[in-house]
Amino acid sequence: MHPSGGRDAGRAVARAAVLLVAMGCSIDDGVRPGPPPPVVVASAVTANPDNVLAAVVTARARFADSVAVGYGLAGAALDSATPAVTTLANSAAVPLFGLAPETRYTLRVVAYGGGQVAGGDTLTLTTGALPAELPRYVASGSDPSPGYVVFAAALYGLVIDNTGRVVWYHRFLNGPGLNFEAEPTGRYYARPPTPDRTDLEPWVEIDPLGNVTRTFGCAGGLQPRFHDLIAELDGSYWVMCDEMRTMDLSGLGGVANAQVMGTVVQHISSAGELLFRWSPFDHFDITDLDPASRTGANVNWTHGNSLDLDSDGNLIVSFRSLSEITKIDTRTGAVLWRMGGLKNQFTFQDAGALAFSFQHGVRLTAPDHLLLLDNLGDPSGSRAERYEYDAPLRTARQTGSYGSSPAVT
Repeated sequence: MHPSGGRDAGRAVARAAVLLVAMGCSIDDGVRPGPPPPVVVASAVTANPDNVLAAVVTARARFADSVAVGYGLAGAALDSATPAVTTLANSAAVPLFGLAPETRYTLRVVAYGGGQVAGGDTLTLTTGALPAELPRYVASGSDPSPGYVVFAAALYGLVIDNTGRVVWYHRFLNGPGLNFEAEPTGRYYARPPTPDRTDLEPWVEIDPLGNVTRTFGCAGGLQPRFHDLIAELDGSYWVMCDEMRTMDLSGLGGVANAQVMGTVVQHISSAGELLFRWSPFDHFDITDLDPASRTGANVNWTHGNSLDLDSDGNLIVSFRSLSEITKIDTRTGAVLWRMGGLKNQFTFQDAGALAFSFQHGVRLTAPDHLLLLDNLGDPSGSRAERYEYDAPLRTARQTGSYGSSPAVT
């Protein structure tokens, strides 16, 4: 054996012996090294250019699985905190929402890892003023509902709390259209108008920081309606679409080449595949519409303006022109029942006539319970109304009615 080889072998044996002794001591003492504590390496806060009531805190943290941000008014305790955000490659971006305008805040990143917590440096942020053209609101009443209200106003999509304070907004170049809504996906949706009214106007999906994350519309080249949408967690969506057909209505008090518009309902996958299609041209009659509304060259036959999914997976759709709420089987397309309008199948209890007319915003608040905006059921003013119904017995009963003072139609 070469002399140097013998020396190397001896050193290796000696190192192994030392390692075994060290391991034995560690095992004997019952001590095992724990994970290192998290360390916030760097952090910064940036105002959101889309919305002065929001900001983003970026952080780099070692040995951390997630980070959050504690914040409060400058000079006061950090009495608010964001949800924790998972780190990726030792970095994370944490959004802050619902800040007050023209206010100075103190912030601090908190890192979590291995059952331990570490804080970063103190940051400061001063929010800007709200846009001068942003609408302002004041809420009144003795029993406001919890939560927030999401709606469109002028050029903005808005979120207000139950005091009327604007807590989030997004400005659209041409406004959001008549509808702006939040969905369980955590995103906002609108169908803003384009300068060319003859082109297809898609829906847009917007994240809470104001970024457009998706645009989409109807299958078959149909125009998406701006009234309502259901966005599902798997990326699919239910959408209403305008379908135009030429019909001869001369024998029904109309014109020979009437352009009749009906509301088609589609369910479309995240990949753009058409999963379900329902058309009133296959299930309704033109005579379901009041005769006075079908005399012109252009007939707004159904005017679908809201849709909701029932607990059984079937659709509840509001057709304003028909003053009707319809339940549709989402497997077969069959009409399950019709409430209101000329083809009403329900008896309205405690009411001398049909209880709603030209309604909007129909929503299921619980099984067999509806909430809607009744536009013209009471000619003196529009009202929000609640209904309880029994589908097998075909009965409905108004359980609540709420109007403004003075009345608004």
